[in-house]
Amino acid sequence: MNYYDEIKQELLNNEIYKKVKDYSKNRSDLTTYYNVGKILNEAGKHYGKNIIKEYSIRLKNEINKKYSYRTLFRMRQFYNLFSNEKVSALPTQLTWSHYCELLILNDINKINYYIKIAEEQNLSYRQLHDKIKTKEYERLDDKA
Repeated sequence: MNYYDEIKQELLNNEIYKKVKDYSKNRSDLTTYYNVGKILNEAGKHYGKNIIKEYSIRLKNEINKKYSYRTLFRMRQFYNLFSNEKVSALPTQLTWSHYCELLILNDINKINYYIKIAEEQNLSYRQLHDKIKTKEYERLDDKA
């Protein structure tokens, strides 16, 4: 199995899809990044942790500079987070920027809380960032 080719194909398909169907771009991004995270997770089991670094160098050269080590690492984190049953189902109204902000949190309860309020209050990425920065969750009397 050639993991690199699978990842490259997923990302290329997504780049093409984004140009054709702008209205479903966010859903496509999230699905693609989840799938890439899954593939990276598998590749890491076979080739070790450095595989993300190797793939990011190749992808930046062959597709787009936005596929940096950090981005691929976050895709793997994203997959690991949402493949875990303790986390809410993947809401597609949140953007990749929302999820990148949530990935820095280490507590499943915090993540679920911020996902819930971001959906309910239709928070922008910046509004969510501000709520996390001001530690809104920690100030709750009864943790949601």
